[in-house]
Amino acid sequence: MTGASALHRLRNSLANSAGTIVFGMEDGTVSIFGLIFGVAATTTSTATVLIAGASGAVAAAVSMMAGAYLDVETTRDRINANRALLQSDVTRDSAAVAASLSNRLAKAGLTPQQSAALAGAVQNNRQAFAGLLLALQGVPDAPQNPWEQALWMLLADFFAAAVPILPFVFAPIPQARIISGVVTLALLVVLGIGRARIAKRSIVRTVAETVSIGIAAALAGVIIGVLIDHGFRH
Repeated sequence: MTGASALHRLRNSLANSAGTIVFGMEDGTVSIFGLIFGVAATTTSTATVLIAGASGAVAAAVSMMAGAYLDVETTRDRINANRALLQSDVTRDSAAVAASLSNRLAKAGLTPQQSAALAGAVQNNRQAFAGLLLALQGVPDAPQNPWEQALWMLLADFFAAAVPILPFVFAPIPQARIISGVVTLALLVVLGIGRARIAKRSIVRTVAETVSIGIAAALAGVIIGVLIDHGFRH
C-alpha cells in the first residue's frame, strides 16, 4: 500500500467515523472531568489525582471501545440478516413482495404510476429488488467495520480524557484546577460545534448543551467527593 493510498484510506475512515469520534471525545471529557474534579476537591496529593484520573481514563476508554465494537457488530449482523430475509422473501413469494414494494413506494411519496413503474423495473432482478427494499428501510449498503469504529472510539475517548488530567501533571493542584477547567471547557465548546455540524443542529444550542453537561459532571464529582470526604472525616 502506497503512502497516498494509506492517507486516502485514513481520511475515509476518519470521515466515516466522525460521529463515533465526537461521541467518544465527549464521553471521555465529561466523565473524567467529573472524576478528576471530585478527587482534586478533597486532596492536595497530585499523585492521588493522577492515579484516579489515569485509571478512570483507561477503564472508560476500553469500556467505550468494547461498547462501540459490540454495537456496530450487532448492527452489521442485523443488516445482513435483513438482507438475507428479503432475498428469501423475494425468491419465495415475489408477487406479494412486489405488492408490498408498491405500497412502500407510495408511502414514500411516489404516485401510483411511478410506484408501479419502479416496482416493475426491478421485479425480474432479485438483487435489485431486495436492494430497493433495503434502501426504503434506510439500511446502508456497506455496514461499518466494528474494529475500525472501536479503535477510533478508544483513541478519541482516551485523548479527550487526557485533557482535564494533564494540567495536574505540570502544575500544583490549586492552579491545575483552574487550568483544567479552562482547557476542558474549551474542548467541550469545540465538541459542541462538531456535534452541531454532524447533526445539522443549532451551534449555539448544541454548544450550550455540551458545556452544560460538562459543568454538571464536574459539579456532581465535586459534591460527591466532598460528601464522602466529609463523611469519613466524621
